[in-house]
Amino acid sequence: MDAGVTIPRRETKQIFVGKVAVGGGAPVTVQSMTTTKTADVEGTLQQIYALAAAGCDIVRCTCNELEAAEGLAHIVPRSPIPVIADIHHQYKMALAALDAGVHGLRLNPGNIRKPDHIKAVASEAKDRGVPIRIGVNGGSLDPELYEKYGGRVTPEAMVESALSEIAYFDEVGFDLVKISVKASNVPLMVEAYRQLAEATDYPLHLGVTEAGPLPEGIVKATAGIGALLLEGIGDTIRYSLTADPVEEARAGKVLLEALGLRERTGVDLIACPSCGRAEVDVIAVANAARDAFADREIPLQIAVMGCVVNGPGEARDADLGIAAGRHRGHLFVKGKNVAVVPEDEMVETLVEWAEFISEHGAEAALARVDTEKAAREAEKDRLALLDEQGDDANASGQKVELIRQRGE
Repeated sequence: MDAGVTIPRRETKQIFVGKVAVGGGAPVTVQSMTTTKTADVEGTLQQIYALAAAGCDIVRCTCNELEAAEGLAHIVPRSPIPVIADIHHQYKMALAALDAGVHGLRLNPGNIRKPDHIKAVASEAKDRGVPIRIGVNGGSLDPELYEKYGGRVTPEAMVESALSEIAYFDEVGFDLVKISVKASNVPLMVEAYRQLAEATDYPLHLGVTEAGPLPEGIVKATAGIGALLLEGIGDTIRYSLTADPVEEARAGKVLLEALGLRERTGVDLIACPSCGRAEVDVIAVANAARDAFADREIPLQIAVMGCVVNGPGEARDADLGIAAGRHRGHLFVKGKNVAVVPEDEMVETLVEWAEFISEHGAEAALARVDTEKAAREAEKDRLALLDEQGDDANASGQKVELIRQRGE
């Protein structure tokens, strides 16, 4: 996002999940959930470490049995990020998870409905200073609310469910709360969060539940989460994908960086969609570049362009880029040509220059080369391609003329 454009954030209360702040102006955080059996301590920790490396700030583990609670007692002190226990039908599992030392709880109002049970958990969490997420889910709404709103899930029903749970918490003086109102239907989810944001100032956890497998799941989740974040709504997010949870963390991190809500830590790779001028397989080169930069913390925008005719101009705002031309790659920094390399060395050269720029800056990179010579080489290839392909490599002009003839 342009450095001059900022997204006004909704003002909320702030809570802490372990040492991670949520709400109250804190950076939006990324969450995910382990898919291992929580009783499998080593397997769960291995997944948590992988999630943390991918950008996950907070992790959730299921606590559905005593063995899981016992596993949490071993996992929590060894986890690199705060651990939340996911509780569904058995409120005693919430109490057991608190005994295990978890940093937060997630309760589903549709599954734990007895007021005494809800207040017992809230009282215990209050004594320990542990926050609770009220996790309303469109797929498990309280049957009474479901009937009240005409036998269907509505934004109003989901918000009422969350507010009813807060009322129980208020009775015991517990306010370390964040809320989610997730649904698999994106418009429903968006409207529910909008209404909730008007009704309370607690921090909100965003997500499209059961978004599905890749790539459709990422598109669906981004549509809902991204729309709300652009409105300033949302303090922590989770992509609920039918995939390796590491993909959830990566997607969340990429979205926040793309919206300018988190400082970029990795490469922002842009690439042209290819056209008749492309001198290389842009998809293959872009994928190779993505893989080469995957584990490198280089906060630069890097461009892969298919031809030297339009590439450097279209990607002039990138920190670094490369454009193909007659079996050569023309490297450019901040829109200025700096080097010409063989086609099979394009990605390797990008990595080398990216590392140099990351450490020394773009000006130092430009100072070490003859930019005028590189520009001359690029111009030669550009003119040669224009001579071979003409001004209209995609034959758009011919198509337009044909269309006009049909209209006569």
